[in-house]
Amino acid sequence: MFESFGFETLTPVTASLYLALALGVAFGVLAEITRFCLRRALVSADRSERRSAGGVWLMALAVALVGTQASVAAGLISFEGHRLLASELPVLAIVLGGLAFGAGMVLTRGCASRLAVLSGSGNLRAAFVLVLFAIAAHATLKGVFATLSSGLASVTLPLGTLTSLAALPGGALPYTAGLAVVFLGLALRSGAGARNLVLAALIGLIVPAAWVGTGYVLYDEFDPILAESLSLTAPATATLFWGIASTAITPGFGVGLVGGILAGAAASALLSGRFQWQSFDSPAQTGRYALGALLMGVGGVLAGGCTLGAGLSGIPTLGFAAFLALAAIILGAKLAARLLSESGSEYGARPATQALQPAE
Repeated sequence: MFESFGFETLTPVTASLYLALALGVAFGVLAEITRFCLRRALVSADRSERRSAGGVWLMALAVALVGTQASVAAGLISFEGHRLLASELPVLAIVLGGLAFGAGMVLTRGCASRLAVLSGSGNLRAAFVLVLFAIAAHATLKGVFATLSSGLASVTLPLGTLTSLAALPGGALPYTAGLAVVFLGLALRSGAGARNLVLAALIGLIVPAAWVGTGYVLYDEFDPILAESLSLTAPATATLFWGIASTAITPGFGVGLVGGILAGAAASALLSGRFQWQSFDSPAQTGRYALGALLMGVGGVLAGGCTLGAGLSGIPTLGFAAFLALAAIILGAKLAARLLSESGSEYGARPATQALQPAE
């Protein structure tokens, strides 16, 4: 498809960079306005805020699911051979990684995508976590934790051809429709404002736009690129590596996505007056954030993605790996929040003063 556009100087990799930059800007703006974050939907101290945040997230997921599976049905994209539909399910790595990521995002008061948005909004705590998250993820992919990662990934559950809901009797349509109805129903009953629900739907549309863009529009059999959508774990490592060795590698989709999210969030925060420099309040808080960043970095790689990669973009593939990863992330967040609450930590309850409460 890519060669039909007649580009003479633009390669698929460079084109994917520009595509991701545009999609990242859109996500950064929309996520900054809606405060898009799964963590808020799971463990926020305020019940109405929890419901509202959950409604926003589920609206985006419903649209992403329908849009992605409609693209599959139209023959624009295929997830055959995708890692989320592998015949050997690395169940131990996914479960442990998901639990670690969920606990980490509670310690840092934000999932990876929310922290990227906050970084663009002037939050230095979030920027610190984002960098450490990328370092830990890269170390798990190719560094000192790679042996641990491969060892855990070797413990698998054979699925054969039954790797997704689409492989079950009836095919993808009934499961897509059923899940979309449930997600949409919960979103509409969440109490989230109409504006935020509309913006959440636009966030959801970015997912199939990215799948189709990289998997169909930019497909070139002579210079193939990976089909990608919204995620933060792999893009964060790609951005880190490009930042260190930019003269040796060509930036691609991941670099464009992270850069776009930061730019979009910064523009939205500046134009709305929400941009504000923030930093740590104490060494203890810095330590908790550092631990959370490490857990998210290692966990995101083991689980096969973060709340974006395994959740918002992963669930629409209907792959069982994505459902398992998201379930483990949710469980990890819930367990961590309960432990922090029982220990009397400031992260388990609403703090007494505003100065002690890290921004979400």
